[in-house]
Amino acid sequence: MNIHPTAIIEDGAQVHETASVGPYSIIEAGAVIGEGCRIESSVRIFAPTRMGAFNRVCHGATLGSDAQDLTFDPARASPLTIGDHNHFKEGVNISCGTKSAEGTRIGSHNYWMAYSHAGHDCVVGDHNIFANTATLAGHVEVDHHCFLSGQVAIHQFCRIGAYAMVAGVTGVPQDVPPFALADGHRARIVGINVVGLRRGGFTQAQRSRIKGVYRLVFRSGLRLGEALVKAETDYPGPETDEIIQFIQTSRRGIISIA
Repeated sequence: MNIHPTAIIEDGAQVHETASVGPYSIIEAGAVIGEGCRIESSVRIFAPTRMGAFNRVCHGATLGSDAQDLTFDPARASPLTIGDHNHFKEGVNISCGTKSAEGTRIGSHNYWMAYSHAGHDCVVGDHNIFANTATLAGHVEVDHHCFLSGQVAIHQFCRIGAYAMVAGVTGVPQDVPPFALADGHRARIVGINVVGLRRGGFTQAQRSRIKGVYRLVFRSGLRLGEALVKAETDYPGPETDEIIQFIQTSRRGIISIA
C-alpha cells in the first residue's frame, strides 16, 4: 500500500493494499477504497463512501460530503456508492445520500471534469462525461453515454436519457430524452446527438429512425399519445421503444423542441 506520510487514514477505513493515497488526503472511518484506486493530494473521502476498483481521484476532490440540503441530518446519511474506472478531476464534489436508503450512486467509466458536482441521491450510469462545473441538483438521474457540457445546471428530479448531449451554459428544468441534443438558456431540443451516436456505433438506419421519431412526436401536430402510437408503428425498433418508454414515464415533463 502506497500511503503518503501526511495522509490521514482513520481507524475503520478500508483501503485496498493496491491503492495509493497522496499527501494531505483524508479517508474517514467507514469509507471503503477498492483495488488499484489512486487518491491524489488533498482529497477528502467521507465516511459513507464505498468505492470500487481503479478509480482516480484528483487534487481537492470531496466525495461523500454532507448533502447540501437545509433539512439534512447526518444521522440519516446514506452512502455514496461508486463503481469502477471513474476519473474525478480537481475539485469535484459529490454528496452522500439522504432521502433514500440507496443513497447517491455513480456507475463506472465516468469522467468528471474540474469542479463538476452531483447532489444528494443522484443516480448516474456508465460512460458519461461531465465537463467543468457541470452541476446535478439532488435526485437527478443520468443514464449512460451522456455528455453534459461546461456550466450546465440540471434541476432536481430531472432525468437525462442515454446518449443525450446538453450544450454549455444551459439550464435544464425538465427531462432530456434519449439521443437528443439540448441547448438554450432553458434547454430545448435542437436536434439529435449525431456525433455521440456515431461514436457509439449507431448505424445510419438507426440514426434515421431516431430522427423520424422526433419529427413525428414534436413536429407532426398530433397529440402526444397519438404520435407515440404512430411512432411505434412507423419506426419500429429498440431506439423507438426507448424514446417512448422515457416519455411515458416522465414525471417532470419533457423539454420542448426549438
